[in-house]
Amino acid sequence: MRIHHLNCGSLRKIPPLGEEPTPDAVNRELAAVCHCLLIETDSDGLVLVDTGLGTADLQDPDRSLGTDWVAYAQPVLDLEESALRQVVRLGYAPQDVRHIVLTHLHRDHTGGLPDFPHARVHVHPDEYRAVTDPEAPHHRHSLDRFMPAHRAHNPLLTPALVEERTEWFGFPGVARPQGLACDLLLVPLPGHSAGHAGVAVRDGDGRWLLHAGDAYMYHGELEHTPPLSHPILEPVQQGAQTDVAARAVARDRLRGLRRDHADEVTVFSAHDPWELARLVVPTG
Repeated sequence: MRIHHLNCGSLRKIPPLGEEPTPDAVNRELAAVCHCLLIETDSDGLVLVDTGLGTADLQDPDRSLGTDWVAYAQPVLDLEESALRQVVRLGYAPQDVRHIVLTHLHRDHTGGLPDFPHARVHVHPDEYRAVTDPEAPHHRHSLDRFMPAHRAHNPLLTPALVEERTEWFGFPGVARPQGLACDLLLVPLPGHSAGHAGVAVRDGDGRWLLHAGDAYMYHGELEHTPPLSHPILEPVQQGAQTDVAARAVARDRLRGLRRDHADEVTVFSAHDPWELARLVVPTG
């Protein structure tokens, strides 16, 4: 199994905040990213974790993403950053992406869904219920955040299955996507959205990667004491989150995971460009 770290959508540039906590951090202004994973598997074809901005978003962003979001996020609108183009550059066909696993259903994570209409789309069951059940808490809010342009093709949205009494490094309520044989789990990290979850995947060396989505947005939230949020990214979090207290708990649990299991798990978020820079393997 091979795992690729992809940036599927550069956003506005953000500066680092003073002293960076680790020597390998890139201490300069960088564009915020839409950090996705592309997983090559032996049994399940290609698996995409989050999709970033899709080709339609990049060609007509105001219609697809919304004018207010575009004005604040300032997407670069480079078609070559779309997951579709990156999959093709790696020598695959779009149809080879058989499964998409999403941390949640916000626009900067679902934009690529129309580019892979055949793929099965897996979400945590709480996120699935929030957008499909009118009686669910936060249903209207959740459905409004799942952009009409990203769901007009009726994506094959599928709730993962919660494994009773199964924990992952002490995190309860872990769910397994249906029909996937590779070692991949949805780990509840609620608060940013009704059913927000991290995506944990074990690499070929047996080490876990945890894509924490938007449970936090800047590495200082995990690496600094007290947690250090970013003044450009924090308003995004404040405007999106459905449960402030639950998100704080999720963030603090991630702090503990990083502290206690750094030799077993690498944690990263969706938009921090310094984290992506640490993880991308140079080519050439």
